[in-house]
Amino acid sequence: MKASAIALATVMLAGCASSPTVKTDHAASANFSSYRTYYWAQKPAGVPPLVQQRIIDGIDARLAAKGWTQGQGSGDVALAAHVASSQKQTLDTFYSGTGLGGWGWRGGWAGGVGMGTATTTVHTYDVGTLIVDMFDARTQQAIWRGSASGTVPSSPDKVNAAVDAGLDKMFAGFPPGASTP
Repeated sequence: MKASAIALATVMLAGCASSPTVKTDHAASANFSSYRTYYWAQKPAGVPPLVQQRIIDGIDARLAAKGWTQGQGSGDVALAAHVASSQKQTLDTFYSGTGLGGWGWRGGWAGGVGMGTATTTVHTYDVGTLIVDMFDARTQQAIWRGSASGTVPSSPDKVNAAVDAGLDKMFAGFPPGASTP
């Protein structure tokens, strides 16, 4: 059961209720108009095979939509994808009663001090992150990085939707410097 939860946690991203946090960065000196082919130097590990394939297929589809083609073991750009997960906690505290007494029958302050109560609940949730790095295959220099991170949903359908949402945001402005239609 724990392995299943960890596997889902490594997938990443936010559930349907929230949007994943996505960041991208690129080397200012990289000429993205000269890159047209890529290959997988490192596929995401530590996730179930179906999840790994969905991530790879999602990235492949977005690069194909940008006019890039995948080579077998060689290309202009080497891709490396990584997944990571962590557990986070939130504390919710609810108070009942003020513990300060109140107004008396005759309009005066009733000076007693009572005890109020506080109840704190701990909520544990998984946060997953997907990182995609691109390297110029010729120079072996990093040229682009995208990361998507958020709360891991509890159902496979929501995980798949979260992966798609994160990849959509990650590749929305790719390649850097390209004009958007």
